[in-house]
Amino acid sequence: MLEAQSLHAALPAYGRGLKYRIQGKTMEITSLGKARFDNPLPFHVDDDARVRHKVVITPGASPSPDDDLSFEIAGPRRRIFFDPSRTRAGIVTCGGLCPGLNNVIRSLVLELYYRYGVRDIFGFRNGYRGLDPRISEKPVRLTPEAVEEIHKDGGTILNTSRGPVDIRIAVDNLISQEINILFTIGGDGTQRGGAKIFEEAQRRGYALAVVGIPKTIDNDVAFVSRTFGYLTAVEEVSKVIDCAHTEAHSVQNGIALVKVMGRNAGFIAAGATIASQDVNFTLVPEVPFVLDGEDGFLSALKMRILRREHAVILVAEGAGQHFFSSGEQKFDESGNPKLNDIGVYLRQRIEEYFKAENLSCIFRYFDPSYLIRSVPANAEDAILCNFFARNAVHAAMAGKTGLLIGHQHDIFTHVPIELLAQRKKQINLNSPLWHGVVSSTGQNFACRAQ
Repeated sequence: MLEAQSLHAALPAYGRGLKYRIQGKTMEITSLGKARFDNPLPFHVDDDARVRHKVVITPGASPSPDDDLSFEIAGPRRRIFFDPSRTRAGIVTCGGLCPGLNNVIRSLVLELYYRYGVRDIFGFRNGYRGLDPRISEKPVRLTPEAVEEIHKDGGTILNTSRGPVDIRIAVDNLISQEINILFTIGGDGTQRGGAKIFEEAQRRGYALAVVGIPKTIDNDVAFVSRTFGYLTAVEEVSKVIDCAHTEAHSVQNGIALVKVMGRNAGFIAAGATIASQDVNFTLVPEVPFVLDGEDGFLSALKMRILRREHAVILVAEGAGQHFFSSGEQKFDESGNPKLNDIGVYLRQRIEEYFKAENLSCIFRYFDPSYLIRSVPANAEDAILCNFFARNAVHAAMAGKTGLLIGHQHDIFTHVPIELLAQRKKQINLNSPLWHGVVSSTGQNFACRAQ
């Protein structure tokens, strides 16, 4: 392992204290230094190859700051920074559960072990808490035998947690255990933590490659067209919608309300609506809606019941937050704002409205959030997990650090972690996805904040 002082001397000038830089509009990824070893893999990607963020050119459109934005293409490089025989890698899973976590762990281990010859691979348990030796168990050694069957199960064999860790203690621990590579599997909060670990290691001149793999069931990570677990979630929600539709359709004036995950973006709700074709109203964070009045949601729901005698409503957890009185904002351990329960609120308002209208209804409420996130990944997500993991290994072995594996235009890319803080992906209301929702539901009520 390189000594801290000698590594610091070897770092290029831009690598000291800079998170990333923009050369023209190209996102340059920080490198630990010159790659000195031949890559054992027989195929390689040109380190200068780039993929444009925007591929559609609209004639006459005003110039956009993103017009020339491009990213490094992910993949194995011809030369690698770490000597595989002396490399020690660590894996950590953070945040809420998501289908595919075990798939990612397994693929990381197999790519490191079989393709690069890395034998020392460790899993830190219980999220970032596992990096603090004062409160955590020792990391577990991961081998092909240890991960042989884990992809068949939901959850994560490493356990997970929310919340930060003392960065100095975490880096002390990584240095003491001679960890050269840390794979951080998680969402925005996890990746921000990974960026801080990378910065602290860089400040000390320690050669630590920190590579993030985007994990959020909500599918709201910028520069990632689809995160793993999302399509599994859509598939599972579609099953719940089918049951909800049966419940609502089997009684007179049956109303079924299904609440799903989606704090800031309604991708799960939108995808499940189109997949199921049985939803009549889809409510998402991107579209503030009106409840009362002739053109409000409640009136539209009443007209649906009078006309068809049943209705299915799908709401993302972050929708309708404007209905709650603003008070002191509270946050969870990951730094996310705590949301008010829109599902319970809508149930109360709907039942009160129908009673006031002297119109009977039979209400059914479904909240499958914890069910859909704890199932194993479906086939399509399992494939995506494998690609994310293997590209993360390629980046780390090449000595690239402070990055997240992105996915744009069906191409995997390297995205500077710090860039994620500037972007949040939401549904484009002019996109085929949202138009598909409106076409499927036929919903037409006022969509403006009260």
